[in-house]
Amino acid sequence: MKIDKYLAAILLALVVVAAAWAAIVIFQMGSERVGNLKTFSSKAEIASFITAKIKATENDPLLAKFAGPFVRTTVGIFAESVSTPKATDYSTTNIQVEGVDEADIVKTDGRIIYAASSGGTISIVKAYPPEDMRVLSKIDVGGGIIGLFIGGERLIVLVNEFVWVNMLPEEEKRNTTLQPKPYFPFRVIVKIFDVSTPEKPVNVGEVIFEGSYVSSRMVGDYVYLVLTYPAISLAENLTILPRWSADGVWREISPSDIYYSDSVELPSSYTLIASLDILNASRLTLKSILTGYASCVYMSRSNLYAAFPVLDRFLGGWSETEIYRFAVDGLRIECEASGKVSGMVLNQFSMDEYNGCFRVATTLIFYDYRTGSFTSQNNVYVLDAKSLRLIGGIEGLAPGEQIYAARFMGNRCYLVTFKKVDPLFTIDLSDPANPRVLGALKIPGYSDYLHPYDENYLIGIGKEAVPAEEGDFAWYQGLKISLFNISEVEKPREVAKIIIGDRGTDSPVLRDHHALLFNRGRGLLVIPILEARIPDEDYPEGRGRPPWAYGRPVFQGAYVFHVSPEEGLVLRGRISHMAGSEILSCYEVRRALYIDDVLYTISDGKIKANSLVDLSEIAEVSLE
Repeated sequence: MKIDKYLAAILLALVVVAAAWAAIVIFQMGSERVGNLKTFSSKAEIASFITAKIKATENDPLLAKFAGPFVRTTVGIFAESVSTPKATDYSTTNIQVEGVDEADIVKTDGRIIYAASSGGTISIVKAYPPEDMRVLSKIDVGGGIIGLFIGGERLIVLVNEFVWVNMLPEEEKRNTTLQPKPYFPFRVIVKIFDVSTPEKPVNVGEVIFEGSYVSSRMVGDYVYLVLTYPAISLAENLTILPRWSADGVWREISPSDIYYSDSVELPSSYTLIASLDILNASRLTLKSILTGYASCVYMSRSNLYAAFPVLDRFLGGWSETEIYRFAVDGLRIECEASGKVSGMVLNQFSMDEYNGCFRVATTLIFYDYRTGSFTSQNNVYVLDAKSLRLIGGIEGLAPGEQIYAARFMGNRCYLVTFKKVDPLFTIDLSDPANPRVLGALKIPGYSDYLHPYDENYLIGIGKEAVPAEEGDFAWYQGLKISLFNISEVEKPREVAKIIIGDRGTDSPVLRDHHALLFNRGRGLLVIPILEARIPDEDYPEGRGRPPWAYGRPVFQGAYVFHVSPEEGLVLRGRISHMAGSEILSCYEVRRALYIDDVLYTISDGKIKANSLVDLSEIAEVSLE
């Protein structure tokens, strides 16, 4: 009996050592090439591939656990034109890469504002000059609007749609060849309008894609769309492939346009990449890769990178990320390279392409057998952009913390990690094979978003925080805006900061960078903010205010700042669409833009025009 106990103890020790060794191997390997990419020749080959991979999970409890949600349960789910002058200076959407536009709910061309409401309506508003501001027309797209693009005289609208089978047209219900049951009810519709006469927008094209929206970009006259579609293998020689429809004609993606790798353990999803000509919607290309679910996308003018979380059987979670590079040029889309890094990618700003290199920042969460608890570390990798082969990297940054914000600027990477305080790391990437941490700044709070002011200054937007006395964490407080001096990269400094409101204060900028308006030449920074305050009477004199106490909403609108290295951050004023003290969602300012010397703020209910000189109100128009 004693021998059995000793053997059990030894076996347990071996399992622990093996798991710990696997974790160490993951840290040290950094990146590895994924198997050579191939394409399929038929639907039968796709079905066999998926079925074989699923069967392989039956002897692996962990993989089988994750296979269920992704594969098996999916079966059951599923007039006279207005002549108006165009302004010479106007703001555009806050994007990551110059020349690569991103979809947003508000766009302008310098004379017209196109504003999408949460109710599925697009208002086309003559905005310039502001004294003549008025609604020219409205478009009801009948669905949830993801975002808009403007290209010349074309308005491109991306719409989410959920369709029950009994809502499908009769010809689709009867078409069992292309639509076998079960079907996937999520679709993304691309609607293209000719807005050369803004009073009478004309629908000139419409393409429907089956799948769930991930991301999109526009370069020149081409919109690039990324979606996911579940891989469902029903039986040998029967698999459902993603479909798309142009001008009412449904087509199925060709197996020869689907990439895959034998190294993929669980092919749970098709990731679709579509290129669409906005001048002729019938001209499009659709390619796919059979792997896991894409988490986020980075795109330069010539390459699109998609990041895919990978399940790790030893650590029991998503501990790695596969990255695939697609070369894009107009309608051309080719999957040319793949690689793998340790950890998870936070968002698009954790990835970057520069001087032939692809850089990526990740957080790895793992079980530490020494302490018996989960912990984390952060990594920065440099890969060859052409092959996605590892060149260099830094691992083990800020143990126990996670990345909250990242920004690549030339040969530098700026990284915010957080648990109790906010370390801002400055990392030198000038030698891709030997990245180096140059400096770090630890201050209370954290930044969710980093925005370049110039090469010497950085703007951070996040939350103030108070370290908790009772544990290894911190209590979030009001909204925090910081200006960092990064000219001395070894010694970054916070040279200015403003804290707005108490715990409960919020801004869409914390989750969506498109909500930020910034122009360095004007020293202009505009942020939509919901401000919460804790009334003094809630904690009379003599009683301390606990750090976990939430404030009550007292204001929603646009905060307008002047920002400069000389003056720091100066609040110029606030603009609200609310008529009284009650916060109404239809009047929550969601975006701001400027046209010449006029600042426009946009909510679902109205557009306001204010002077950029003194913020005095010039005009407003109702969108209801």
